[in-house]
Amino acid sequence: MTELRLKILHIAGWYPSQRNPVAGVFVREHVKATALYNDVAVLYCEGVDKEIRGLYRLEDNIEDGIRTLRLRYRKSPIPKTSYVIYLWAMFRAFRKLVEEGFRPDIIHAHVYSAGVPAVLIGRRYGLPVVVTEHSSAFPRKLIRGFEKLKAKFAFERADLVCPVSENLRRHIESYGIRARFRVVPNVVDTSVFRPGLLHSSAPGKHILFVGGLDSSHKKGMPYLLEALAQLRGERDDWHLDVVGDGPARNEYAQLASRRGIEDRITFHGQTSKAQVALLMQQGSFVVIPSLFETFSVVAIEALASGLPVLATRCGGPEGFITDDVGMLIPRGDVGALTNALDHMLDHCADYPPERLAKYAEERFGLNAVANEWQGIYRQAL
Repeated sequence: MTELRLKILHIAGWYPSQRNPVAGVFVREHVKATALYNDVAVLYCEGVDKEIRGLYRLEDNIEDGIRTLRLRYRKSPIPKTSYVIYLWAMFRAFRKLVEEGFRPDIIHAHVYSAGVPAVLIGRRYGLPVVVTEHSSAFPRKLIRGFEKLKAKFAFERADLVCPVSENLRRHIESYGIRARFRVVPNVVDTSVFRPGLLHSSAPGKHILFVGGLDSSHKKGMPYLLEALAQLRGERDDWHLDVVGDGPARNEYAQLASRRGIEDRITFHGQTSKAQVALLMQQGSFVVIPSLFETFSVVAIEALASGLPVLATRCGGPEGFITDDVGMLIPRGDVGALTNALDHMLDHCADYPPERLAKYAEERFGLNAVANEWQGIYRQAL
């Protein structure tokens, strides 16, 4: 890119933190993509902090080469007024940036909750606002009351709303929200996720699951364990590696034990991105048995690593998982999942890793998505 670098302020509703290092990692990847061709800063509110003095506290640091402001605010003693403090603190953080010489050309919000202060600040200072949406709360019909008002306010006043999948766009519109939409996919860092020469020394095929283990079961783990239990009766040339953690981890481990497959499963817990990439390099294929996915970053990480993907039609994967790169099956269908696992175990080697990696790079690599954002930013200006 030879064009003049823009200044982009990302206001994030979700972002990795010390308390939750995996929250909003996909937002950080979008930030990294836009930083290839622009000067960027991130403003992220971590929520209420009872320990702070005054109304808010702002930490200003360089994280991964990007200026990152982390805001915490004090809960109001007056019922239902804490949100006013939050908005006021966000304005103050923005003023700090401007006073120190960083006046953005565009505000790029991530998640509708961050879109509210983004739109208010944009209107006050005459700046265009773009909002990226990731939340599965829309297809799960969990956006109600004040949250629905916030979403409608942010989306209908933004210059452009960019859901990460066409399925998510349709679910946002089902709330009666009318906005200017353009789908922009999530990002994969192909310097981390790439085909490797390493192979597991353990016998059999390695199936990889990556996701949170929460009690909502939205990642479909109970269906996966039941399908594998049925598969165990036919073949035992497989091993499941589970990457991720959450309150339901023990529940799933106990379920695996009751179904007699605990010896075929390793629960790795929460791991680093580099460790996930290594497991993918040693794996045979990735399974995504989710009930809801607005996109599925795990799927593009798998493809970039040269692994085919077995996924459910749960919202996001059907937008890019084709017969050339994997399989799609109905969600919540144990029988279909059992048959698909059986098929994939026999045919996972039929997908050339280099072809899968090229597919991911051309559609979801940092440069590919960065160029898409450049076009959007220039149009917004």
